[in-house]
Amino acid sequence: DNVINGTSDWVYEEELDLRDAFRWSPDGQRIAFWRFDQTAVRPYYLVNADQLYPTLVPVHYPKAGTPNSEVRIGVVELTTGRTTWVDLGADRDIYVAAMDFADSPTEIWLTRLNRAQNRLDLLLSDVRSGASRTIMTDRDSAWVDAHQPVWFDGGKQFLFASERDGYTHLYLYTRSGALVRRVTPGDWDVLEVRGVDEKARAVYVTGAIDGPLSRPLLRVGLDGKAVTRISREPGSHNPEFDPTRRFYVDLYSRVGVPVVERLHNADGSLIRSIADNAELAGKVAALGLKPPEFLKLRTPDGVELNALIIKPRDFDPAKRYPLLMYVYGGPGSQTVLDAWGGAAYLWYQMLAQEGYLVASVDNRGTGARGARFRKLTYLRLGHFESADQIAAARSLGSLPYVDASRIGIWGWSYGGYTASRSLFLGGGVFRAGIAVAPVTDWRFYDTIYTERYMRTPAENPEGYDEGSAL
Repeated sequence: DNVINGTSDWVYEEELDLRDAFRWSPDGQRIAFWRFDQTAVRPYYLVNADQLYPTLVPVHYPKAGTPNSEVRIGVVELTTGRTTWVDLGADRDIYVAAMDFADSPTEIWLTRLNRAQNRLDLLLSDVRSGASRTIMTDRDSAWVDAHQPVWFDGGKQFLFASERDGYTHLYLYTRSGALVRRVTPGDWDVLEVRGVDEKARAVYVTGAIDGPLSRPLLRVGLDGKAVTRISREPGSHNPEFDPTRRFYVDLYSRVGVPVVERLHNADGSLIRSIADNAELAGKVAALGLKPPEFLKLRTPDGVELNALIIKPRDFDPAKRYPLLMYVYGGPGSQTVLDAWGGAAYLWYQMLAQEGYLVASVDNRGTGARGARFRKLTYLRLGHFESADQIAAARSLGSLPYVDASRIGIWGWSYGGYTASRSLFLGGGVFRAGIAVAPVTDWRFYDTIYTERYMRTPAENPEGYDEGSAL
């Protein structure tokens, strides 16, 4: 029960999205895998009440500052059954965030994070000997996101994302780790890499080049000299390219407008619609809903925050309405987007039909506005988030059509945490609040997520005390 091979422990699955903890070699002759030894991780007991006498179910759950599983990477040869263990270095208190074969049957790449998650090393390892070499290192005064290399040119080059210049940008490296150049220019964040066109010497990305609300598709030359806008409509684009990079399927939406699926040429020209979602769009249109409005708010110290508000379809500016604020607010997240909001959006519209205003505000610490805005919350989770939500509530409450005596706030998970802190610290600005599944004290949350932003309780006791919801 303490040793796991080829699948992940709880915290890797939850925070690093690792489920199938093994990788096949390109020639099908080897399998590289994670091995977790959970012996030092204390169990958290769940109660299974599906029978007359409940039983306890132990889950190895590492809380902030407590031991993690010890991780190793092994490579097994299918013909002989021999396992080679990869050299991960002398420090055993690490994370192997990602791993795969590096466009080669005899080498794997892996990303190694230190416990504090402010240093990431990209390693190449020989699967026959286990010998490893570090080809790239990324450091940050706060934390480093666990990006993965994008290999191309037969494995001779790769792209890697970094915030070293203040925004998330792509950097081109040779296989030996020599930096060639920064590829994506400007004061905006690259959000996702969608593919490399080797013939055209270009990379396709979605990025916040127009600001944090939209998700356009862009093509950027690997020489770093040209950025071409491929998508032709404002809103959010979620493209998936074919292997030749000649075509892509785009899942496109706008706020209040359901997702449509379309096939495009690589230059953005439309080939045909795949799914126009006409039935849902027609039903939404028949409701006669008032489209959400985007607005800007300012904190007392002059920071501009993005917000969205939904009004009743029979909105009367001469009336005063109760306001419900929805918050998430966690690091790198966003709730204010020019994108279809799904069932949650329709639920908020239902509340608007019942006479409520519904608003959401992206506080400091949220995404697509550069490293400085996003990492301001480092070592102080909860401080700026709740302060900004309280300031936003006061700002919205000053609008002539808002009943400032009836403002509520709610959120789930990190949103529940932010909602509870905002309610307790708001000095009466909120009449009511709902906190679903909130963190109440970061000492009780897991290692990977919590320590990334707060370090350990021993290193940052003041931050943990201040950040408690209670």
